[in-house]
Amino acid sequence: MNDKEVEDKYKKLVEIKKHLDAIKDEWDEETLDELKEFLQEKYSNVNFEKIPNDKTPYLIEASGENTSNIGMFGRIRDAFERDVGIDPGRLLGLTDGIFGMVMTLLVFGIALPEVVSSYTNYISFFETLAPTIGITIVSFVIISSFWIYHHEFIKIKNLNIPYLWINIFFLISLSFIPFTTSLIGNYSHFFLSEVIFGINILLTIISFLFMYIYASRRDFLEEKPTKEEKRHVLTTLGSIMGLVVIINLLDFNVSSNCIYLFLLIPVISTVLDIRYQYRNS
Repeated sequence: MNDKEVEDKYKKLVEIKKHLDAIKDEWDEETLDELKEFLQEKYSNVNFEKIPNDKTPYLIEASGENTSNIGMFGRIRDAFERDVGIDPGRLLGLTDGIFGMVMTLLVFGIALPEVVSSYTNYISFFETLAPTIGITIVSFVIISSFWIYHHEFIKIKNLNIPYLWINIFFLISLSFIPFTTSLIGNYSHFFLSEVIFGINILLTIISFLFMYIYASRRDFLEEKPTKEEKRHVLTTLGSIMGLVVIINLLDFNVSSNCIYLFLLIPVISTVLDIRYQYRNS
């Protein structure tokens, strides 16, 4: 895109804003910030001066070298970030399917004994199985929380290749939870098992966070979130990330039973959600 094309498109945006000004007397600061953010993302190779007092954005200067010589790299980047013709519903169906499979695999990870010769051995088997059942419940609660977050925060109308692969990386991290759960169930006496489980949960949260931020910035979400909504989502995910770190530290310094503190995840998210609803009611 050359200087002339950038300037022409910008003039169209200015004209649109003039029409909007005619039907809306006053723009709040949040709307102006969102407009500026959109323009800067749309034309990343253009330098913008801060929006002036008359609330009319204008083009200050274009980086002539970067704009005129956008060349092959720019075209590849634009093609890579262009919306793809994939129905978001199919991606949601794939995601739900993997959630269901992962939850099912958690239960399959509980191994039954080959032979039980007496009732006493049968009772002993359940006693030894109790830690595995406990960590399975913990993992089920964690995965259920992610499923709820995905349906609450990730409602997309469009997608592109980068978002698609961020979502796939999230599903990869999610799919490893049954394996890392089995590590704790079978090798709970090794602290490394709990570390690997904690890293798995942390990577899942980070990939979900990237997915939400990218979808928000690219305007892929069905409803554009407000600053308060974004802050609520980031606070929720950040709190859970902090909980994961704290639990790993407690596992190492206090007791391996601290792994059950992961059950606080739905409690924390519910409290934060109630606080958010109260502040915005």
